[in-house]
Amino acid sequence: MFISGAKIVVETLVEQGCDTVFGYPGGQVINLFDELYLNHDRIKHVLTAHEQGASHAADGYARATGKVGVVIATSGPGATNLVTGIATAFLDSIPMVAITGNVPCDLIGRDSFQEVDIVGVTMPITKHNFIVKDVAELADTMRMAFKIAKSGRPGPVLVDIPKDVQIAKCEFESQAQPVIPYPVTFADEEKIRKAAEMIESAERPYIYFGGGIISGRASAAVMALAERIDAPMGCTLMGLSAVPCDNPRFLGMQGMHGHYASSMAQDESDLVIALGARFSDRATGNKNRFNKNFRIIHIDIDGAELHKNIPANLAINGDIKDAVERLCTIVAEKKHPIWHQRIEELKAEENRRIDSARDHKYKKNCAGCKNSCHNSGITDKGRLDPYDIIDIVSSHAGDATVVTDVGQHQMWTAQRYPLKAPRTFLTSGGLGTMGFGMGAAIGAASATGKTALLFTGDGSFGMNLNELATSVSQGLPLVIVIMNNGVLGMVRQWQTLFFEKHYSNTTLDRRTDFVKLAEAFGAKGARVSSKEELEKIAEEAFSYNGTYLIDCLVDCDEFVLPMLPPGGSIEDIITEIK
Repeated sequence: MFISGAKIVVETLVEQGCDTVFGYPGGQVINLFDELYLNHDRIKHVLTAHEQGASHAADGYARATGKVGVVIATSGPGATNLVTGIATAFLDSIPMVAITGNVPCDLIGRDSFQEVDIVGVTMPITKHNFIVKDVAELADTMRMAFKIAKSGRPGPVLVDIPKDVQIAKCEFESQAQPVIPYPVTFADEEKIRKAAEMIESAERPYIYFGGGIISGRASAAVMALAERIDAPMGCTLMGLSAVPCDNPRFLGMQGMHGHYASSMAQDESDLVIALGARFSDRATGNKNRFNKNFRIIHIDIDGAELHKNIPANLAINGDIKDAVERLCTIVAEKKHPIWHQRIEELKAEENRRIDSARDHKYKKNCAGCKNSCHNSGITDKGRLDPYDIIDIVSSHAGDATVVTDVGQHQMWTAQRYPLKAPRTFLTSGGLGTMGFGMGAAIGAASATGKTALLFTGDGSFGMNLNELATSVSQGLPLVIVIMNNGVLGMVRQWQTLFFEKHYSNTTLDRRTDFVKLAEAFGAKGARVSSKEELEKIAEEAFSYNGTYLIDCLVDCDEFVLPMLPPGGSIEDIITEIK
């Protein structure tokens, strides 16, 4: 059929299995939005309050489903507003296609109204990007974008389409099936055998996995390997939800704010089997000290990650699920009773340290800071323990998809929330994007139809709270839990520990009433300051058909512990502040 470039975009989206796109209209995509209007029965468009929210929503859609998320924005500021969301997806290996409009081809490079070289801007933060100047190339370019986004290590791809290309027409023939990813690399058989030999000779093996286990659909394979070789497991922030929290071998997240037992077990092991993880600085601390006690087997789909941050004794490039399954079939079954006994001791020690830390928490009720909780006239109220908040909310949340923003609340949730299934925990790991949460929660709720549960802080929430308008207008089931301490808590924690309590610009001193704000947007809201109040409100929130905000009052001197100081090592771990 002989159709316009704008219609080609819509037809290729349908062809690739896309059912929902997120975005914001503008002059250079008006033709494309007209086609979306004409095809609203085939593709749903979710109009967000801001393009950054749209990009995070496409990201959340992809994280929750494993499908490619799609976001659309106009040229100039519309395109540049996507940049933070694209970078967030890039650092966390999330498949996304960002479609931007541009000025007509004959105006490119002339400083035309709302012209920006978005291809140049996003080159460092995409797997690939395109500018399409010939409508005859548009369909194949769109297909290639989807192919690249979901192949190997996933990631975002940008397609920039000048307006005249959207208007121009050419012949189009739909393909019967979506594009398939490029063939995967399979691990070398000899290296798999070498890995088996190293595991069989180890007395204290430890499995360390990352987000690659989720994107590589390798959760069952990893748990089977742990059983076969009698190894404990720990993970990165991005690896959370790959293994159920109640798996007896799973010790939780390790690293800067990881579980004590998980971090200590890794340090005391003699062999770390790293699967789909990249050894980021937050996970390793002092790289010169990190692996002095153990050897490393590193398996990853992306060969560029091997030896990049931490040298491996054995580096294996290949599909993670295939590699672990093959390894499981040839490695001898092992039992390590002494190592198992030591792991139990570490778990007991972790529980003791947690109890001790909670007994010695600061009780001075934000003394010395002009906290928003004081200024809002609620100084007579108490404060909630962050773990209590998570425990109570999770007991009412059912199978909600858990989303976080970035900060202390993110780490408390990562440490405490009882995650049971892959793709139920969405968080910004690599870029650490404050303001990620609302958009991602909208994307997750739109994709799954299930309730999305957002844990956020008053600092993070303030960055993109405008997306309340989106969640309400879309009628999405969304519960927002704000851990409101009136400060930028994570930075304040660093200022307390390492900067002599110089609280430079971390006391927000805002008078925002989040309950009234929620009501102004059309949502429901409630403020709580006790466990009894939270129990009642959480039950109401999860039975409510719409967006419900819960403002939880938290002490500004609550710390995220344990903590490895920046650049520190396991010997420097902080487990309590007295």
